[in-house]
Amino acid sequence: MPVDAALRAARVRYGPLEALHGVDLDFPSAAVTVLLGRNGAGRTSTLHALAGVVPLAGGRALWRGRDVGGLSVHQRVRRGLALVPAERGVFGSLTVAENLGLAGPGRAEVLELFPELTSLLDRRAGSLSGGQQQLVAVGRALAARPALLLLDEPERGLAPAVAARLHARLLADAADGRTVVLTAQSLPHTLAGAAVVHVLHRGEVVFSGEPGELLPGRLTSRHESN
Repeated sequence: MPVDAALRAARVRYGPLEALHGVDLDFPSAAVTVLLGRNGAGRTSTLHALAGVVPLAGGRALWRGRDVGGLSVHQRVRRGLALVPAERGVFGSLTVAENLGLAGPGRAEVLELFPELTSLLDRRAGSLSGGQQQLVAVGRALAARPALLLLDEPERGLAPAVAARLHARLLADAADGRTVVLTAQSLPHTLAGAAVVHVLHRGEVVFSGEPGELLPGRLTSRHESN
């Protein structure tokens, strides 16, 4: 399976704390990759390293075969990358309509996917509940139609039915050529169609494989020992 993005011997540090310990990760093209792990496992740091939010203390971040370590967040965005953070992913002083309008021509598709937003278009995004803000942030990223979409726990605050709708859209987008990487604490059954699952534990990769291999008793012994 062709690889669209990758981390090679990647290290991320926050002061004296090292969050990623020289990890090697592949993110296949036109597919959904899920990063699993508990809080503090290094999932967010992985997304931030790909997006350029945090600099690498060692190793390389690759995208489309190029080392993008020297590119800023804005340069990566202009090349087709979008990151949806776990929190504060909206422009709070702007209305929902204005937030969605910043992304481009895909607003109608977003409202079809998330009709819950239709009655909220004139409200300021900062006044919405956490789940509603998450819909706006994810919707804006989808409307931008990025080539590489990174989502940090996109289901946070969403009703199960809405999360399932989002997962179906992400799998469909991947089938159409988009590369998607998202984080979760456990694998939802609605993402059983993901191509690859990576499990992180304390800044290291302890499992990489297909979703079906995550059935009870199928994890690597290294992960079980942790």
